[in-house]
Amino acid sequence: MFTKTYASAVHGVEAQTITVEVNAGGNVAAGKQMYFLVGLPDNAVKEGWQRIEAAIKNIGLNVPRLKLVVNLAPADIRKEGSSYDLPIAIGILASTNQVKTENLDKFIFMGEVALDGELRPIKGALPIAIQARKEGFKAMILPKSNAREAAIVNGIDIYGIENIKEAIDFLNEDIELKPTVYDTREVFADTSNQYAVNFSDVKGQENIKRALELAAAGGHNVILIGPPGAGKTMLARRLPTILPPLNLYEALETTKIHSVAGILGADSSLVTERPFRAPHHTISDVALVGGGSNPNPGEISLAHNGVLFLDELPEFKRQVLEVMRQPMEERKVTISRAKISVDYPSSFMLIASMNPCPCGFYNHPEKECVCGPGVVKKYLTKISGPLLDRIDLHVEVTPVSYDELSNHEYTAETSEQIVERVIRARELQNKRFSDQVGIFCNAQMPSRMVRDVCQLTPAGANLLKTAMSRLQLSARAYDRILKVARTGADLAGSEDIKIEHLAEAIQYRSLDREGWAG
Repeated sequence: MFTKTYASAVHGVEAQTITVEVNAGGNVAAGKQMYFLVGLPDNAVKEGWQRIEAAIKNIGLNVPRLKLVVNLAPADIRKEGSSYDLPIAIGILASTNQVKTENLDKFIFMGEVALDGELRPIKGALPIAIQARKEGFKAMILPKSNAREAAIVNGIDIYGIENIKEAIDFLNEDIELKPTVYDTREVFADTSNQYAVNFSDVKGQENIKRALELAAAGGHNVILIGPPGAGKTMLARRLPTILPPLNLYEALETTKIHSVAGILGADSSLVTERPFRAPHHTISDVALVGGGSNPNPGEISLAHNGVLFLDELPEFKRQVLEVMRQPMEERKVTISRAKISVDYPSSFMLIASMNPCPCGFYNHPEKECVCGPGVVKKYLTKISGPLLDRIDLHVEVTPVSYDELSNHEYTAETSEQIVERVIRARELQNKRFSDQVGIFCNAQMPSRMVRDVCQLTPAGANLLKTAMSRLQLSARAYDRILKVARTGADLAGSEDIKIEHLAEAIQYRSLDREGWAG
């Protein structure tokens, strides 16, 4: 007997429906192979037969001694992973009249089957559910731990099950299953922006907080330079708390990437807070940008719509940092292989930190630097000029004094107070770029727009000309200064870029200053 069930394959952050065709017929002589799997399956799919056969027997059903041919169509696309176990098992049981076949074409089946019939979670449940709804499927049957994630998509029934026997009894109409219900908007409203840290925890460092406020308001990249213990990491970890809250579209887009990467966790659903990714400096270039033999999203894609924090930037391998340059400009990364090419979104804010020298105390107000002549400059050259040009704000972080730390009467601004100003600035930018596709904040402006949006007064133009000449800034740095100045004006509610906004933007180019590194 011939039957069809339907599954799905994930490529990048998109899914594609896979038809599982099963033909059962003809007796098999003792000792001969009875199971044939075709359609470019990888080893995880091929090994599924051993799991499926054991699971079917352990739930009290039979695997008849018939020749079974399973085709995964389209046959020219490689099928990867163990999530095809469930659709193949249902197809085999349907082709041997152990499962009713009337409604199989309404369902997408996904799940890894354990030897006792239990279902283990899969990756990419959200993009699979989105594609299933788009193609008109009425329901999905998948592991219970993935049900909340898939139920984010409305217009399709999501049935979460713990054991393959539940799926069989449900299809045979022996039991009823209730679809998983998930009110996306209600959950999103209840759980968004619940951070454990706050800018009110930080004493002093008002100039650094101002720089991070500018970065958040305009979507600018930042590098913090300062000695050990000055608070660089503490400040960086609080940056997401002053970013505008994710909107529902951004939350779904972010959840999709985390779903494909398999990092949502059991019974997780919508990502409602901006991601904060902080990879160790020993990370490889593939782990950072994504890829591998079976392409997966890297850290820059997992930080999409959030923050990527690179602590101790000069300690990262140079080739690792260089591969970020193109994704930072294009806000996506393309992973190409011989037979496949996938795109992962990577629109993130980069915040990096570094010591000013190997010993950490160059330019320290109290401690003396012990690095030899030329060592500081050599240390900085570990970071390429093109990468530094892509970082808008170079901010020096100085240690907090004892008086500031011990002042219990001092009350710092909270993240909630700062984010109100950031949101107002972003609203101005949303209006400014409302007719532009893919541009949402000042940092994303292309060069052609900078000249129109960031016009200067004659006095401002003279100031910038002097700064460009003295600091020997590149054309890209020129654009960065104008963008940061525009953000400063937006925070002040000013239509024009004033001298003070321009001066503030210029001072945040510390690493460009002549003689900074000796």
